[in-house]
Amino acid sequence: MSSAQVSLGRPSIPLDRILMAALQIVNDEGADALTLRYLAKQLSSGTATLYRHFESREDLIAQVVDRVFAEMESSMPGIDNLGWEMTCRMLANHMFKVLCHHRGVAPLLLQSVPKGPNAMIQRERSLALLLANGFSTPLAVRAYVTLARYVLGFAVQLSDRHDEDRDNAQITATFLKLDRAAFPATFAVIDEFPIPLEEEFSFGLELMIAGLSQIRKCDLNQ
Repeated sequence: MSSAQVSLGRPSIPLDRILMAALQIVNDEGADALTLRYLAKQLSSGTATLYRHFESREDLIAQVVDRVFAEMESSMPGIDNLGWEMTCRMLANHMFKVLCHHRGVAPLLLQSVPKGPNAMIQRERSLALLLANGFSTPLAVRAYVTLARYVLGFAVQLSDRHDEDRDNAQITATFLKLDRAAFPATFAVIDEFPIPLEEEFSFGLELMIAGLSQIRKCDLNQ
C-alpha cells in the first residue's frame, strides 16, 4: 500500500488541535521533544497526516511559535491612548508572562526570527508605536530588537529553571562560606541575595525604558 493511500485512510485532524498538542509537548517535555513522529504518536495518528499541514519540523515549530504570538495578541490588555513608555512596559511584561506560561517555547524562538502572521502583526504594532512617538528609524529598530531579545533572554532562563528554591539555597550557602574579610561588600548585601528572576526582569526593564527615554530626547534635540 502506498503512503498516499495510508494518508487518505487517516482521518483529518484540525490544525488548532495539532498545534495545541505540539505546544503541550513543548510545555511538558521541552523544545527538543517536539518532532513530527512524536507528535503523531501523541495524537494517535501518522506522520503522513501531519504532512498535510506542515512541510517539515521547522514549519511545525514556526506555526507553534505563531500560535503563542496569537495567544499574546488575544490576551493583551488594552493599550490605546497610553504613552510609549507604559505601552512598552505592558507589551514586554505581557510577552514575558505568556512565555512564562509556555516555558518550553523560548528556546524555539532562538532558532529563527518569528515570521508568522501573528508575530508580524506584533512587530508592526511595536515599531509603529515607536515611530509615532518620535523615535528615529534606527533607534526604533534597535529599541524593538533589544527589548524583544531582553524578554526572550529572561524567558530562556525560566525554561532552564527546574528547582528555584534549591538553586537559591545553594547560592546562599556558597556566599556564606566566603571569607568575610576578603569579601566585605558581598557580606554587606548578602541578605538581598538571591533576587527572584521576575524582580530582575522588572528592574532591568525599567532601566531600559529610562535609557531609551534619554536617548530619544537627545535625538529629538539634535
